[in-house]
This record gives sequence, structure tokens and C-alpha cells, in this order.
Amino acid sequence: MTKHKKLIVLTAGGTGGHVYPADALSCELERRGYEVSLFTDFRGLNNYKGKLGEIENRAIYSGSVVGKSILTKIISLFKVGIGVIQAGWYLIQKKPECVVGFGGYASFPTALAAIILRIPLVIHEQNSVMSRTNRILARFATLVAQSFRQVKNVPANTKTVLTGMPIRESIANLFECNYQERLNNNKLVLLVLGGSQGAKIFAEVIPDAISKLEEGMQKRLVIYQQCRKGEENIVKEKYEGLNSEVVVKSFFDNMPELYFKACLIISRSGASSVYEIAAAGLPSILIPLPTAADNHQYYNAKGFADEGGSVILNQVELSADKLASILSEYINNHQMLEDMSNKVKSLAIVDAAVKLADAVENIN
Repeated sequence: MTKHKKLIVLTAGGTGGHVYPADALSCELERRGYEVSLFTDFRGLNNYKGKLGEIENRAIYSGSVVGKSILTKIISLFKVGIGVIQAGWYLIQKKPECVVGFGGYASFPTALAAIILRIPLVIHEQNSVMSRTNRILARFATLVAQSFRQVKNVPANTKTVLTGMPIRESIANLFECNYQERLNNNKLVLLVLGGSQGAKIFAEVIPDAISKLEEGMQKRLVIYQQCRKGEENIVKEKYEGLNSEVVVKSFFDNMPELYFKACLIISRSGASSVYEIAAAGLPSILIPLPTAADNHQYYNAKGFADEGGSVILNQVELSADKLASILSEYINNHQMLEDMSNKVKSLAIVDAAVKLADAVENIN
């Protein structure tokens, strides 16, 4: 008689912040001999890459109510009700050991069904401010796994554990690299990652800031800048006449290599981004996305800035003159960069997927 593997159900929305940790956990759980399924909504069904694209996917009805019209809220609540029944039916049939929720409204029906059926529920909170979905679920969850040491808006009497934010293994491996070796080269590599929501203002301000640097500083810079798809030539034109080497792309498929070469990064401060930056030991200028819910990107960055591994530059303060001043200070002070690298590495949690899998295994 064949012995069935123990099943763990993951439930997540479709954004990168939810998907990356879910994918990392699914890999670690499969290594430990578990069967893993993903419950998502119809937008994400069979639309994932990596391990999540290989495991069973089930589409569950759900809907968002935040910032919506009254009619849309009513329709969304109706969809959530259907989703809870749908997810509950699957969970009764499958009898999982545990449900792990990664946030986003797509995860809510499955997590709620787990609570109703008294199936152990683990919530993973990626950011330093607990999301609205997770605030509701955390009151009934068996355990909340935190990416950050300090998390705002966690309900009282919630059982928590610090696991960190699971990141790509290829980037976690950079933790052992020697940052000082990057500074021995006459060139200084600047990596600029803004994502689809942030690249536009970066494309406007950063080339202007570079133009304000002394010619000698410009010559030392090698810049890799991400931009919005279709705007590559526009951004390249902004660098024309400057003395820096510049590579502009909408997508870099060699991120571990770029993290390895970079001496400094300008980035948004999503949870995955800051923990990848920490693992790579990169000094950073973090510019939080101002429209992020509950200003969570600012608080993600704050912990790293408070320890001296990063500097926060709010978007309202972002100007070519101010950025040029900061860059000048860093380019001329290798010791400062090395100190920042050591400080940010002290905050890295490169075995977060292992810690999260341990937490899931030990809840019973």
C-alpha cells in the first residue's frame, strides 16, 4: 500500500512580494518530502514560474474591497463567500497538515476556510507593517512568521516567530563574498532597480544627478539601470554626453551577477529587495514607494537605515542635486561603503526558507 506524502497548502496573491517566499518555501518543503499545493485566484492560476508552476494550482474565488465602490465591495464579498466554500471543500477532501498564507486578498478565502475547519494556519508577513488581510487572519492564526524584527500593527497576543524573507538561493549565496574586492577595481558599479512602479522617476532624476558629478567621478562609474519596458532608448539618451559606462534594460536576467559586481545600489524598498540587498552586502540608497500601503516600504527601509547599512531618501526629497551630493560622498569614501556593507550584512537572514519551513513543521 502506497504511503501518501503529507500535504501542505500554500495560498498567495500574485504579486512578487507574495510569490517569492511561497516559491522558496515550496522548494524547501519538497526537499523535506512534503507534497505542496497552491491555492490562488483565477489571475494566478497556472501562471507561475519556478516551483509554483510545477505543483498543483487551484483557483479560488476572491475579491478586493479596499478602495472600491460599494457595488464592487458587495460583489467582492459575494466572491469571497463562494471562495471560502470552495476552498473548504478542497481542504476537507485533501486533509492538509497545515495552510500557509502569504497575504494578498487572493489568500483570504483559503486562510479563512482553514480557520473555520480548525486546520493549523501559519501567516507569513513579508513587510514591517502587517497587511490588512493578515491583521484579520493573525487573530486566529496558529503562528505568524515575520520577515522583519519589528512589525507594526500585529494584533495583541499573536504568537510570532522571526524567519526573515525567503530570497533566491543564487542571491543568498552572495553573503559569503568579499565586498572589499569590488572596491579594488578603479571602476565603481552602481545598480539602479526601480521596478515597473518606480523606474519612471528614477529615469528622470538619476541621469541628471550623474551629470552634476565631476568628470573624474563620472568616468569611474559603471551604471546598470532598470527602466520601464519601451523606454530604454529614452533613458539612454538622457546619459548621452556623460562619461559613465551605462547599460539600460527593462529586465536584467543576470541579477546574481549584478549584485556580485555592484558597489552601491539605488532601489525601492520592498521586502524582497531589502533582504536581497542585505544578503549581497550592498550599501544602498533606498527610495520607498510613496503609494505603498500603510507606507510599509518606508518602515522596511528604516530598520536597515537605523543600523547604518542604508540611507533613506523619500521621493518628495529626491532631487538631482541631493542625489549627486550623496553619490559624491560615497564615491570618495571607500571606507564608508565597506562599513555600510558590514552593517547591512549583519541584518541579513539568508536561511529564511529553512527557518519558515521549520516553523511550519513544528506548529503541531
